[in-house]
This record gives sequence, C-alpha cells and structure tokens, in this order.
Amino acid sequence: MTNPLFKIRENGKYGFMNAIGEVVIEPQYVEAEDFYNGFSRVRLNDRMVPLDHLGRLLLRHVYHYVGLFEENLAKVQLVHKWGYMDERGRLTVPIQFDEAGDFSEGLAAICIDEQYGYIDPSGQIAIRPQFDAAGEFQGGLAPVTEDNSAGFINTVGEFVIDPLFDECQAFQNGAAVVVRQGRWGLVDKSGKLLLKPQFDLLDDYANGEFFDGMAVAVQDGKYGFVNQLGEVVVPPQYDFAGDFGEGLALVETAGKFGYVNKSGEMVIKPGFADAGVFSEGMAQVKDHHGQWGFMDPSGRVVIQPMYDSVMPFRDGLSWVSIGGNGVT
Repeated sequence: MTNPLFKIRENGKYGFMNAIGEVVIEPQYVEAEDFYNGFSRVRLNDRMVPLDHLGRLLLRHVYHYVGLFEENLAKVQLVHKWGYMDERGRLTVPIQFDEAGDFSEGLAAICIDEQYGYIDPSGQIAIRPQFDAAGEFQGGLAPVTEDNSAGFINTVGEFVIDPLFDECQAFQNGAAVVVRQGRWGLVDKSGKLLLKPQFDLLDDYANGEFFDGMAVAVQDGKYGFVNQLGEVVVPPQYDFAGDFGEGLALVETAGKFGYVNKSGEMVIKPGFADAGVFSEGMAQVKDHHGQWGFMDPSGRVVIQPMYDSVMPFRDGLSWVSIGGNGVT
C-alpha cells in the first residue's frame, strides 16, 4: 500500500505532496482529482487521464473518457463505445459495448442493443443482456429493471426479489433502497420490506445512502434518520441534516447547526453558522464571522476559526484556505 498523497495548487496548477510536505508530483495540471484506489485523474489535452502515485500517466491509448479503477479495471470510452483497461493502461476488454458500468464482486453491467447484462473481468458474458437497466452487484444481488418494474437478481441472472418496484438501488450491508410512486423505503435480501416507501426522493441527492449505518430521510421538507434495520431513529424534524460520521450527524434548526447521536439525542447544541461531517475525531465549524475551524466530538473548538474554507481531515491532514491560497 502506498503512502497517501495530498493535492496541492501553485500558480493555478495542481500536483501532489506527501504527509510531511514533500512535493512528490510537481504542480503542472489545470485539474486533478484526489487519489482513489491507487490513481488520480488529471486533465491533459481536454481529457481526464489516470495518474499513478509516481506521477506516471496511463497513455497507451487516448480515450474520450476513463472511469475510476474498481477491482483493478476501469471503463473506457472511444467514440460511442465502451471497453475496459487494466492498471497498466492495457485494453483488456475490447471496445464494444453501448454502455458500461464499474466492476463489483467480479461482474460489470454492460449494454448491447439497448439490453443490459453482465460480463466477467475477461470480457465474457456472464449474464446475457436481457434487462432494461442494471446496477452493481453487492452482497450477491444486483438491481435490474424488466418491463418497467425493478427487482434483484443473483449472479446467474435469476430473480431473487421479484420486480415489484419502480426503481431499486444496490444493497448496502443487508438493506437496499426501493422506490414506489416517488417514495423510497428499504428491503432486506429476502425481499421483506424493512421500511415501507414513504420518504421523499430529492433531485441531486443521495436518497437512502447509508453512512456510519444511518441514512438521511426527508419527509415534507423535514430531515431525520433511519438505520439499516428500517427503524426511523430520528423522525423528520430538522431543517437540514448531514451524513453521520463517527457516531454524530450535523442537523440544522432555526438557522443554527448542531449534532445528534444515533439515538437522536442532541449532543452538541445548535450554535454554529455552518459545520461539516466528523472525520478523524474532528469536524469543520464556521463561526458567525464567516471563518472556519475545527471542533472535537465534545463540541470543544480545538482549532480556532481563522480559515476562509476547510476540508475534512484525511490521513492526519486537512486542506485549508487563507486569502484564496490553499494549504494542507
């Protein structure tokens, strides 16, 4: 496992440094993403190209699009068709599919002639294209749509949970989001409804996505939380809520931000102008003068607000900005 690298910016160009501040990859790119599964993506000639931790670009072929590496393979697009390349930049699954998804549990969803199926890492068809839509395998099951109804199949393409829903999402540790009539709820792997569809589907929002075992649930404009057993732990009552992290979640009431625990108890009273998710024992907080600092889980401000903007801690460091200049 390589040591973590952190994005830096100098004179409008991005590069990377290590945890002790040594520049490992010189700032030279107009756009760069954080490292994920061993690779960043940087902009080169109007395309995003994978970059490894040594600063080497994967440039064996020039693609219109390169996805993130999942299970050592990344989907790639050339003109209007898709294939997959490995971590050395070699095209291991030829360009041939109308659409392609990421690999998960050894399978990836692909589309041929408007029908979706799955391939294995060698590119062989594992489940023949026969569905109207298909998602990722998680826990041995994948959501698919057939004749405008959605359910879940196993790794040989058999329905395990009948297509009784308008939409389904991939499983998350034993629970999956299902949608009926514009509302979402939860099912378990047997198809039992853990939570009747009742919560609002919001545009551009991770509806039902679990963090730290809890998911934000919105009903009639108010925010609460459900757990993966389908229990409404915190009934929708807040003006806004953020994701759980390290046992605490951000909530807003009357324009001020505080934190609740997984029992729904307000453990840090609302009093901040804005705040963020807990990571590595710290959360970003904004004072009423517009400056950012950090506090610990007791609500004690341990880094005084003095920054224009900040990011959550990762591997012991946080990116902060002062006067438009970002430092880590």
